[in-house]
Amino acid sequence: MIDIRELRENPDVVRASQRTRGEDESVVDRVLEVEARSRSKQAEFEALRAEQKVFGKQIAQAPAEQKAELAAQGKEMAARVKALEAEANELAAEAQRLLRSIGNIVKPQVPAGGEDDFDTLQTVGTPRDFAAEGFEPRDHLELGELLGAIDMERGAKVSGARFYFLTGIGARLEIAMMNMALDLALKHGFTPMITPTLVNTDVMAGAGFIDAHEDEVYRLRDDDQYLTGTSEVALAGYHADEILDLSGGARRYAGWSTCYRREAGSHGKDTRGIIRVHQFNKLEMFVYCTAEEAEAEHERLLALEQEMLGAMELPYRVIDVAAGDLGGPAARKFDCEAWVPTQGTYRELTSTSNCTTFQARRLRTRERVAGGKGTQVVATLNGTLATTRWLVAILENHQQADGSVRVPAAMQPYLGGLEVLEPIAR
Repeated sequence: MIDIRELRENPDVVRASQRTRGEDESVVDRVLEVEARSRSKQAEFEALRAEQKVFGKQIAQAPAEQKAELAAQGKEMAARVKALEAEANELAAEAQRLLRSIGNIVKPQVPAGGEDDFDTLQTVGTPRDFAAEGFEPRDHLELGELLGAIDMERGAKVSGARFYFLTGIGARLEIAMMNMALDLALKHGFTPMITPTLVNTDVMAGAGFIDAHEDEVYRLRDDDQYLTGTSEVALAGYHADEILDLSGGARRYAGWSTCYRREAGSHGKDTRGIIRVHQFNKLEMFVYCTAEEAEAEHERLLALEQEMLGAMELPYRVIDVAAGDLGGPAARKFDCEAWVPTQGTYRELTSTSNCTTFQARRLRTRERVAGGKGTQVVATLNGTLATTRWLVAILENHQQADGSVRVPAAMQPYLGGLEVLEPIAR
């Protein structure tokens, strides 16, 4: 949630952000109008309540013959106070609802537009020329089946479309990748976490995941809980309603969790293989820091993602995601997209977002200001360090003509020194 003071003081900035996102900018004026009425009604209520308290003392001190008449007036005044309080509360709730509908204020560098309007910041590595090598590359599912690593058929039998089993070397490959990512996070001072994958509504809404996309998450209605699509949600709620001491530096966590996504609206997209599935594993970095440190932390998270991609020896590009594709909580987001040979394009493997104070304001997470000058809202950031989808890029980019797959050198120690994944005998 954005700061109402910023909206009051700089409404044009918020309007411009909404335009850049391709969203309704008139909501800014509605917020200002309702919020002004709310403050006015609150002041009216408080004034009448103060008058009521004075009147109550007058009743207590009045002669007996006047008490009945004064008590009747007091009753009428109490009814008006109650009505004013209800009106003030209703307007305040409406102002909050409208304010929550506004996405985070995008950074000036963010390109305008939608999914296809990103800026490419960097391209690293060169895709292999399989034609020059003399063979047609297999896609990740065909390779996964040859290696005995992926079983989509039985995944569908057990759970339905977009589910799968990772079997044999496939399971080992994912665990190795996740452990490799965890070691990288530990090296850079992150605290490892295994997080809940069920959260309550306050945390899910606070993290910004049910404002406009509730149809994309799994909800357990009988329990009023949600299955999370990333450990970011649980980690955002980890310090809810707390005052942090950040004098020693940022708090950095690496959350390992299973993730769930309904993939609503993705009918017909990526139906083959494990690119777009309902359940996967992920190691997510999450940072609490001061608002002033947020941009530097964002660059730090991106550098770690690039270090991991480099260790996997994958060709990739870094993009500055356009405003219309950011999602509500993010003020800026960088994606790292790896080359997928059989698709002839780059696909997202990692994403890192600077959410500034948007999530923490909703979840009431603050920090002590140096010098004992009160508290202020912290900033939060997140970034992916490894996820199941990485297997797609690893298998396809490191495949060999006979269907075997070369293991990146940095990953070999996590697979007991295994250098090549060999097709299994049928």
